[in-house]
Amino acid sequence: MKTLYDVQQLLKRFGIYVYLGKRLYDIEMMKIELERLYDNLLISKEDYLMAELILRREHRIEEEKENTKMDEA
Repeated sequence: MKTLYDVQQLLKRFGIYVYLGKRLYDIEMMKIELERLYDNLLISKEDYLMAELILRREHRIEEEKENTKMDEA
């Protein structure tokens, strides 16, 4: 697992599709769903930790993009 797409595919295996219309919100909801899967012992600790790192990285990237847009305005 290396990309946000990979995390989406992991969630998809459990019938979880996330689309809220804003990428930052999607990432936050994926994190919530990921935690629920892990808490219910449906995914391994390794998969959980890798997906969590990916989501953190993507969240940081999206926040930086938003901050850049605000600075330009």
